[in-house]
Amino acid sequence: MPTPFNNYEVMRDQMAGAFLRYDQKAMIRKFSLKHDADFLYICLVGREYRIDRHTGAVSWEDTDPKTVYPADYNAAMTIYDVLCCSKENCRASGEMVSIESCASVQGGSLSSQNRSFFQHAADCFDKDPAALAAACEKIGGTRLARGDAAYQLDLFAFLPVSVAFWRSDEEFPASLQILVDRNILDFMHYETAMFALSHLMERLETLCDR
Repeated sequence: MPTPFNNYEVMRDQMAGAFLRYDQKAMIRKFSLKHDADFLYICLVGREYRIDRHTGAVSWEDTDPKTVYPADYNAAMTIYDVLCCSKENCRASGEMVSIESCASVQGGSLSSQNRSFFQHAADCFDKDPAALAAACEKIGGTRLARGDAAYQLDLFAFLPVSVAFWRSDEEFPASLQILVDRNILDFMHYETAMFALSHLMERLETLCDR
């Protein structure tokens, strides 16, 4: 029986095939993508990914040492959804709102699994808020004046997100607030927004551990 991880890989690879049915020239125009004969390029959370124009596979290159890695499920599915399924005239509003407000627009709510994941990230950052600040700056974040560490980051170059963190104290656990552009659902489905934010938290946690 396939493991859940393998099931995610299968879904990611199926989307690679589906990607090839969409108009790549339209994607390039819509998002001003860097491109060549073999790849489209797009930055997600401070890392440049490349989408193979012949297979649809998404990957990224580490320069030290030079190694190419396949994009993980959350990153790949976010990129596919934005490039293939975003609204025609999607534009960031410039107004930041809580991700919970997007859930209410969809008629749903954040699942307990997502809440526990974000709390896990908050607990991780509580160990060393300075490491969180350094991680945010490493991926190009702009410091904001709230919390113990708060930054505006580029989810994509055309779509910002902000993260604010408060340390735990005697009365309250560590707290994490995530704000997204009000128009985020013009760029991706709600479920994909959760993939994108999960990818963001995983990137920050990894950078904090270095």
